[in-house]
Amino acid sequence: MSMDYNDFSPVRVAVVGGGAAGMMAAVAAANMGADVTLFERNDRLGKKLRITGKGRCNVTNDCDRDTFLSNVPTNPRFLYSALAAFTTADIKAFFEDLGVPLKTERGNRVFPESDKAIDIVNAMKRAVQDAGVKVVCERVSALQIENGRVCGLRTDKIYEFDRVIVCTGGKSYPLTGSDGDGYRFAAYAGHNVTRLIPSLVPITCEGHDCRTMQGLSLRNVGLVIKDNATDKAVYRDFGEMMFTHFGLTGPMILSASAHLPDIAPGKYTAYIDLKPALDEKTLDARMLSDFSKYHNKDFVNSLGDLLPQKMIDVVVARSGIDPRKKVNSITAEERHVLVSLLKSFSVRLTGFRPIDEAIVTKGGVDVRQIKPASMESRLVSGLYFAGEVLDVDAYTGGFNLQIAFSTGHLAGESAATDY
Repeated sequence: MSMDYNDFSPVRVAVVGGGAAGMMAAVAAANMGADVTLFERNDRLGKKLRITGKGRCNVTNDCDRDTFLSNVPTNPRFLYSALAAFTTADIKAFFEDLGVPLKTERGNRVFPESDKAIDIVNAMKRAVQDAGVKVVCERVSALQIENGRVCGLRTDKIYEFDRVIVCTGGKSYPLTGSDGDGYRFAAYAGHNVTRLIPSLVPITCEGHDCRTMQGLSLRNVGLVIKDNATDKAVYRDFGEMMFTHFGLTGPMILSASAHLPDIAPGKYTAYIDLKPALDEKTLDARMLSDFSKYHNKDFVNSLGDLLPQKMIDVVVARSGIDPRKKVNSITAEERHVLVSLLKSFSVRLTGFRPIDEAIVTKGGVDVRQIKPASMESRLVSGLYFAGEVLDVDAYTGGFNLQIAFSTGHLAGESAATDY
């Protein structure tokens, strides 16, 4: 007897987590014909997505694949298939088709033209709705696994599904719901979870100088971080940063944190070039000009054209020059000390802020136990993982969101079509 394929019911797919990866996975699976239910523990989708990029949402980085992967320090090769199947150009087209115009800024960072993350969130919610995805605002407490295959999940009741995609995020920003549930699900399914540490996180520093300058933002400055034992640079950058009551933050500092997995008190020192456009000779000439202009003033009152106000007392103290010394009495040797200080303002690092202040979590589900061509578990059939729950992380610049979108899309399509 012949079989009528129209008699087959669509595959039932559950997506756990309504963030970037989860919403993309749900849309991708539904668009492939699956019957999709999206579980979100919060009362609304995209809670963390709303605050990414300081509320602007850096959705991707408009670069080629090799450049992209060079910005992924952890398991970049695992992402080949996901990035090939859903590229940076694809995510740009995805949002523009949903009526969100985008723009590209310095470093190929892509943002909505409106600079509003909520526009990205609302567009994804529309995509979820238009795809016919059912949304259930309940916290998933456990997976249902029988005979090596996932068969559903549990909230306060049991749901049956053919496939489950875990997109629960990491442990950063726990108030948005990312408190590590996905790692617990993975461990229950037999997966290894690598060490979890914060990445893209502010850095704490020793001493009181940062606290004295808290709130001061620096733009267009150079940064070098050196290993104190070897005096070798482990990170270099140019851009923006900010002093806080605990130490340092801002785009350069967050990026630097991803390069310092073994940070410990006394191991690293940051050196800030406050005048990167000027070499030492030119800076000395500039300083002489300022001193000539303020020749009868005290040293402490002569630096307003050269430094932000919040920095002056700290720099004067570090220079060793009497703050009440008249600038017309400052020696060439003292100027040399001051020039060196401005070209290499040092801050000793002590550690990271807590993981709940990190943008992403470094570590996660061991990708050796995940099929890179589908995002399916090698251990449990029908179980998929996508997004930050995986042991894959990148630097700042839109790379982490693209990873979430690409792995979510691949997991969604695979869950809908794998038989």
